[in-house]
Amino acid sequence: MTVLTAAEAAAARTAHEERADALTAAHRQRKQRGEKHAVEDFLFTYYPFSPARLRRWHPGWRVGYEASADLDADGNPVIADVDEAGRRSWYVESPGPKAVRRADVARYLAERASAFSFMTRLLRASTLTRRRPEFGCFGLHEWAMVHRVPEGGQRHEDLPLRLTPAETDAVVERENLICSHLDAFRFFTPSAAPRNAMEPTRATQVDNDNPACLHVGMDLYKWAMKLTPLLPSDLVLDCFEHARATRVLDMEASPYDVRPLGYGVVPIETPRGKAEYVRRQRELAAGADALRERILAELEGLEASTPGAR
Repeated sequence: MTVLTAAEAAAARTAHEERADALTAAHRQRKQRGEKHAVEDFLFTYYPFSPARLRRWHPGWRVGYEASADLDADGNPVIADVDEAGRRSWYVESPGPKAVRRADVARYLAERASAFSFMTRLLRASTLTRRRPEFGCFGLHEWAMVHRVPEGGQRHEDLPLRLTPAETDAVVERENLICSHLDAFRFFTPSAAPRNAMEPTRATQVDNDNPACLHVGMDLYKWAMKLTPLLPSDLVLDCFEHARATRVLDMEASPYDVRPLGYGVVPIETPRGKAEYVRRQRELAAGADALRERILAELEGLEASTPGAR
């Protein structure tokens, strides 16, 4: 195990906090003003992780650090998840004059064995080397979420539709819906759901997740957060940035008009728009797969200790 000195750990934590603060600054400022952003705030509403939680630094399970890095000169905790005794949650501490903290791997694997098994199986199954990607969905999940919804009743009520309701419905009715992502499918309207080629469930997620699906790529942020403190925080932030970039295409290809927010349009109801969507989807899928492989590499050596992980 690599061990960071207190100074090295403090520097790494500061660098992480500064990067996280920069990534969440606009969201935090909007929240203070009581404002919402349909594109950028999605990662804080769809996923149950606050900016404060994203800000917490973790070196990863292969790295320990001098415990004094968690305390200031007066012996007071300097990070949010340290208790009154200066003990950091999900960490264990070695005895000695220079105590070393590291992720409590044994506890994580014992208490989250089922979740860990599910996440690792899902991540392995959805790599591009193990599953052929599907590039024919064209982001129609967002369209299926407003199919035959009365005007003004859509999920993003502050955003206008690019087409009329009738034209939007017609797109859903003439295209093939092949959404395999459970958490996107569950928002389909009652009239759109039966049009989908499948009915995704949690039980079939490992077998169905499409490596090219935008939401599967965004979900890497969710899995990375759930895998802390095992993963290093720089990888978690990389997943967050990927999810944020993916959300842009998700909304530019949606039936909503996001041009007033400074974004473009990917008109997937046209051949030109479909081609652009697939081009950008391929780029995002490659980026997601690189992150997925990095996560799996970080977890190497832990899987055999987890019941049912293989």
